[in-house]
Amino acid sequence: LRAVADPPAGRLTMSAPDTIELRDGALQVDAALVGAGLQIEPSVLRQRMREGLITSLCEQGVEEDSGRYRLTFFSRSRHFRIIVDQQGRILQRLTLNLK
Repeated sequence: LRAVADPPAGRLTMSAPDTIELRDGALQVDAALVGAGLQIEPSVLRQRMREGLITSLCEQGVEEDSGRYRLTFFSRSRHFRIIVDQQGRILQRLTLNLK
């Protein structure tokens, strides 16, 4: 995750980028985007990722999904999935509440 400035404490910003950066074969996802999807502050997201409480999976499409990527972020109470094309444009977002 790329570091971004955190919003003031106690305020969750739901504004997030509409693209993901693809650079040298790596995907860079803004913490504000994932934080909005998991409904947590970006600073909390980064801390929980360091602690292993939030994990992620990146899958590259094949055949009819060639050129797409599916990124899924897992927390205890939510899963957040993003599907992007090869330019990094977000095609779909989905948040699953597990509780």
